[in-house]
Amino acid sequence: MRSPETFDAYYVETRTRLLHEAYALTGDAPAARAAVRDAFVVAWHHWRKVNALEDRDSYVRPLTLRRAKRRHTARIWHRDKTLAPEARATLEALSKLSTRQRELLVLNGLSALTLSELAREVGLPRADAERELQTAGSQFSLHRDVPTTDVRRLLQELAEPVASTRWPRASVIRRAGAARRRTHTVIGAAVATAALLVSGSLVATGSGAQPTSLSEEKAGHGLDVHDPDSTVGSAVIDEQTLLASSQVERFGTKLAWEETGTGDNLDGDGLVVPCQRERFADPDGLAALTRTWEGSATKVVKRTTGKGDARRTRKERVTAVESTAVQVVERSRDEDKAAATFEAASLWYAGCADPRTQLLTTSDVKRVGDDARQFRLRTWGRTPATLTIGIARTGSLVVTTAVRSIGAAVGDKASLGGLSAAVNALCGSPGAAACAGRARSTTTAPLDIGAPPGLLSVVDLPPVSAVRGPWVGTDPERASNTNFASTRCDRTTFTGKGISMAKTRTFLFPETRNVDQLGLTQVVGSMSETAAKKFVEQVRTRIRQCGQANLGTSVTPLASSSSKGRELQVWALSTELNDKQSFPFLMAIVRDGTAVSQLGFTPQRNMTMARDDFVALSRRVLERLGTLSSRG
Repeated sequence: MRSPETFDAYYVETRTRLLHEAYALTGDAPAARAAVRDAFVVAWHHWRKVNALEDRDSYVRPLTLRRAKRRHTARIWHRDKTLAPEARATLEALSKLSTRQRELLVLNGLSALTLSELAREVGLPRADAERELQTAGSQFSLHRDVPTTDVRRLLQELAEPVASTRWPRASVIRRAGAARRRTHTVIGAAVATAALLVSGSLVATGSGAQPTSLSEEKAGHGLDVHDPDSTVGSAVIDEQTLLASSQVERFGTKLAWEETGTGDNLDGDGLVVPCQRERFADPDGLAALTRTWEGSATKVVKRTTGKGDARRTRKERVTAVESTAVQVVERSRDEDKAAATFEAASLWYAGCADPRTQLLTTSDVKRVGDDARQFRLRTWGRTPATLTIGIARTGSLVVTTAVRSIGAAVGDKASLGGLSAAVNALCGSPGAAACAGRARSTTTAPLDIGAPPGLLSVVDLPPVSAVRGPWVGTDPERASNTNFASTRCDRTTFTGKGISMAKTRTFLFPETRNVDQLGLTQVVGSMSETAAKKFVEQVRTRIRQCGQANLGTSVTPLASSSSKGRELQVWALSTELNDKQSFPFLMAIVRDGTAVSQLGFTPQRNMTMARDDFVALSRRVLERLGTLSSRG
C-alpha cells in the first residue's frame, strides 16, 4: 500500500531539515524550497519503493540537493536585505569552497551521515572524502575568520533565514506525485505499444514454458543468489582476549592503572582514540571491542591558607590522572577487508585532524602480526601530551593501542611490547593469523595523506608560543614572483625557466588577533637535478654574502646536511630595523633529487617557533619532498 499517512508524517518531519541543508548548500531559499517540494513529489510517485527503504532520506536527500544545485544560478543572498550579517558572512564563506567541499561540510555539519555515507553521497572514495572534508573545514574557518569548532554552530544557525517558509499541504504534494505517475504511465504505455507494432513481436507462453509469479521467481543469468552470511551475528570478540590492567602497567610503571570501561563502542559518538574520525575503521565489520584505562599518580603538595599571622602551610596528598590508554579490536569479514581497515585507521593518525596535534614520527613494525605500525604525535596547548599509537593486523583482526602521556612519553620498548601483547592475546581467536615475536621498529617517512606532492600539511606543524587556535592552511596555489618564504637576502623565486610543478602554501593562525606578519610559507618546485643543485647553491651563496656584506643583518646557521642527492640548510636571520627593533626570520632550503623546497617562518612579538622545532620541520619537508621528486 502507498500509506498516505506514513508519507504525510515523513513529509512534515523531514521537509524543514532538507530545506536547511539545501539552503546552506546554495544560499538560495526559493531554489531550496522548490527542490524539496519537487523531491517529495517524486518520492510519492515511487512511494512503495521509498517507503520500503531502511533510510528514506538516502533517496530524497540526493534528489533535493541535485535539484537545488540545478535551480540555483546566482548568489541570491546578496540581494536579501532581511538576511542577518552573520548568516550572510557564513554563506559568503561557503561560496568560496568548491561545490564538493561545500556539500561535504554542510552534510557533515547538518546531517547524521557517517563518513562512509558522506563519501558515497559526493561520489568519492572514503579516504579522499576525509581529506576534502578536512580541507573544507580549514578553508571555511579561514574565510569566515572563526575557529573550526564554530563550523557546526554557524551551519545550524542558517536554519533561521528559512524558518518561516510556508509549505504546500501533504495532500497537494501527493496529488502532484499521482499526476506525475499517471503521466509516466501513459508515456510508457505509448512507447510499449509502438515497440510492439514496430517489431510485430508478441509475448506468449509456449508449450515448454513455465508460468511464474513474483513469489516463485527463479534465479537466471546475471542474478546471483547468496546464502545468508552465517558469520554475521555470530562473530564475537572475547573480552578475555583484551589486555589486563597488569599488562598496561608497562605504559607507566610509576602509575596506578585502573580499567575504566569495556564495551562494543556503540554508545556516545564512538570516538575513543585521539585522532579517530569514525566510530569504526571498518563500518561493515563483524564485531568490535574496546577497553580503556587511566593511570594515576599521587603526589604530596604544599597548600597555603590564610594571611599574615594566620598564614598556614600544610601538606596534602593529591591524586591526578597522568596517562590514559585505549585498546580497540575490530574484526572484518576477511583478510582483505582487514588490510583496508588497517590502512584506513593508519591514515587517521598519519593525517590527524585534531587541533594542535603534530605528527612526530612514523615507524614500520616487524614481527607483530601480519602488518604493524607505530605513530608518535604530540598535542600542544594548555596541557601538552604525547600520543603513542600502535596498530597491527593479524588475519581479519585489527588491534590498536593508544597511550596519552602528560608527563614522559612511553618508550619504544614498552609501547611495542604492549602492541605485541595485544596481538598475542588474540592468537588462536577466530579470524586471527600471525602472532607476535620480539618487535622491531624502523622509522620511515610519513604516510602520504593526499596533500599535493612535496607540500606540508597542518599535521606536520609544530607549536608556536602565545597563539590562539590551531594552524590553518590556505589552498595550495601556483607559485608567483611574490615568495613569502624568501628573504631580502636571497630573493628566491620558483618561476624561472625549467621549473615545473611550482606550488606554494601558507599556514596561519586565523583565531589570533592583531597579527599581520605571523605565518609559515612553503614553496616547492621540480627541475633537472643539475639545475636543482645550482638553485640550492645560489641560495646558500646569497645568504652567506648577505651576512658578510650587510652589517644590519645577522645570519646564524642552524643545520646543514648533504648526502645521496639530498641537501638541507637552515638559517636564523635577523635584520635590524632601528636601534630597538629587529626583524627575525627562520628559513630553510631543501633538495631531494630534482625537487626543491624553500620554507620560511615569520614570528611576531612573543609568538614564535623554537629553533629546534623549525629544524625538525625542515627535515619533514625533506621527507615530504620524496613524493615530488619521484614525479619530477
